[in-house]
Amino acid sequence: MGLKEVVSTEPRVAFLRAYEDAPLKEDEIRVIVEYAAAKHGTEFTHFRGQDPFLDHVFDEEYQLFRKSQEAKEKPYFMRPGNMWVGTVSEVGSQVDTISVGTRVAGYGPIKSTHTMKPEEALLMPKRMKWQEAVCYDPAQFALGGIRDSQVRMGDNVAVIGLGAIGLIAAQMARLAGASKVIVCDPIEKRRDAALENGADIALDSSNVDVGLEIKEATGKRGADVILETSGNYHALQQAIRGVAYNGNVAVVGWYHECISGLNLGREAHFNQPNILISRACSEPNREYPRWDFNRICDTCWEMLSKGMISCENIVDPIVPLSEAAEAYMGIEQNPVKSVKLGVKF
Repeated sequence: MGLKEVVSTEPRVAFLRAYEDAPLKEDEIRVIVEYAAAKHGTEFTHFRGQDPFLDHVFDEEYQLFRKSQEAKEKPYFMRPGNMWVGTVSEVGSQVDTISVGTRVAGYGPIKSTHTMKPEEALLMPKRMKWQEAVCYDPAQFALGGIRDSQVRMGDNVAVIGLGAIGLIAAQMARLAGASKVIVCDPIEKRRDAALENGADIALDSSNVDVGLEIKEATGKRGADVILETSGNYHALQQAIRGVAYNGNVAVVGWYHECISGLNLGREAHFNQPNILISRACSEPNREYPRWDFNRICDTCWEMLSKGMISCENIVDPIVPLSEAAEAYMGIEQNPVKSVKLGVKF
């Protein structure tokens, strides 16, 4: 098989195609990819054709979205994929900071090779597993949610939504000193992964009253902190129902327009929850200047490099490149089979 990449030229459709690399520049490196992974949340907003950037631009000066005819008329195209791991195969004549054979990770779509400046590559320690490296991006938003929600020693913490961000956030909550970690998701594979990684209670949101179950599991008090990572308004409503009086709800998922599921005239009106929108890469950070996005990134890479976060059961399933496009579409078509899609080259 020659060089291949997964692409999408219309919403909800992905396919594998051949490509050729441009000649390497003097200040670049080229990496042969061994593994890659998709990002099921933010990435799929674009894949479904629901990305606000498809017909709007974000005005940095006014800090709001504006309609954009230019964005609306731009042909739809995306390269699915979020992170990869591989080995440096070529270096430009001006590169002296990295050598051929170095194992690295980086951001980018599902494709056979990546070309970049050496400083853009993440150097992988020998002990680091590839699954840990491709969980670097979701770990950033998990850590942002943990810090924004102010998890403290002894807190009862609930995590609703067990994609990669939620599964990592549940582990981080324990590392931060949570007394009890409750997780919630309708997909059994994801609940099982959370329990394997140390969660105390796993709730099936398709079969139970999540808010009530969280209250009962915490002596009627409710969770001190709830992180909602699914981007689903019904899940957010359950988070508001299950959080303790004046407790914190960190809204970590990327939501779309609210059609149904959220009612701020019920528990929210009576119990005064603190609803915090959490986005790790929005600057300045809530704890700036002590914490910014770079510090969050550095901390996550260090934690993953040391094996502090279990990731092997998060990257599941793992498929060969030849099946990557079909598996990518399957994330939406049959979500019960996946946690975070991995691709092996």
